[in-house]
Amino acid sequence: MPGTRLSGPLLSIILLLLIIAGCKKEIVPKAFYPRSAHEAYAHSLEQANLHLTALGRDWIEAGQMALEKAVDIPLPFEEAFYWDYRSAEAGAYRFFVKRGVRVEVEIEIQASDSLLLFTDLFRERGDTLIQRIHVATADEKRNRLEFEPRRDAYYALRLQPELLRGGRFRVSIREVPSIGFPVKGKNSRSIASFFGDPRDGGTRDHHGVDIFAPRHTPVLAPSNASVTRVGEGDIGGRYVWLYDSKRSLHLYFAHLETREVERGDQLLAGQLIGTVGNSGNARTTSPHLHFGIYSNGPIDPFHFIVETDTIADRIAGDTLLLGKMVRASRMAEVRNSPAAGSISFDTLVMDSPAKVIALTGKQCRIQLPDGTLGYIPVATDFKAGD
Repeated sequence: MPGTRLSGPLLSIILLLLIIAGCKKEIVPKAFYPRSAHEAYAHSLEQANLHLTALGRDWIEAGQMALEKAVDIPLPFEEAFYWDYRSAEAGAYRFFVKRGVRVEVEIEIQASDSLLLFTDLFRERGDTLIQRIHVATADEKRNRLEFEPRRDAYYALRLQPELLRGGRFRVSIREVPSIGFPVKGKNSRSIASFFGDPRDGGTRDHHGVDIFAPRHTPVLAPSNASVTRVGEGDIGGRYVWLYDSKRSLHLYFAHLETREVERGDQLLAGQLIGTVGNSGNARTTSPHLHFGIYSNGPIDPFHFIVETDTIADRIAGDTLLLGKMVRASRMAEVRNSPAAGSISFDTLVMDSPAKVIALTGKQCRIQLPDGTLGYIPVATDFKAGD
């Protein structure tokens, strides 16, 4: 009725109904699709309101801070460490990887009870404001992770156990070529011409590597692939093109003496493609294979095939010290990482207390009384601490 005044309670009810109608979409809970087991576990803590407890908050913050304070390491790398089940623990390693390699991560767990260990890999993006994009998660049963980067970048590997679980751990990280060497019995020492070298008086660049070997040396498929083209031209001579669908790569083999495949053939890694020769414009040079990789343009094949150092420095320290409080018997510089060129930021003076957190090569990771973490030489003498 015109002019009718609504009472306060009635007006409040109407306003509430209008707000509910306007926000209907907002109050419907959204479906949760975790990107990783770590994210699913964190969500389960929230669902149980454990994220409001001190231990729950510590666990969530530990995972975040581990990435912010990831330790720069060289590859290959191996570290043994101890985590106390009574506290929320997490750790992270940061390393640079070039496209073409495969990084392999293995974790060994020595704990009295079975536990869940969340192992996640992130790619860093940005210069001043670092963004981390989740790219891989380790198999929880095997505690193993493998990945092949699609671009040169820094990566961070985070490890974090579930709440109230701890023990001794050992992590190893190494890089290996992602595909096989294409000339049988040869390795990178047989490469005598590299990607980007000038050709034709500097008018063009070399889009591959030249691998020198005796005529008729077998040329092998470096990965599982299909034969897309077989032909002969003035420049490449007798050539074969393969397509590696797993990596979306086109593989080019030129200057062959013979070809042992046909278009449409499905090849397994290590299968014979042809033999080394010097056909095409290589007729005046020694026999060699020109090997190229293309994906939206030419890519340097070097890191895809060159052998790497896969054995980390042997852990020299006493693993029985892991998790123990000790006192230094002499001074030692405390550095921010075990990598060459690391920065010294503190000095552990004689008789200073410290907790042994981890051991890697000839380095010992310690925790100072203020919570700061750093690396000192394992040659530092220790005595029992408080």
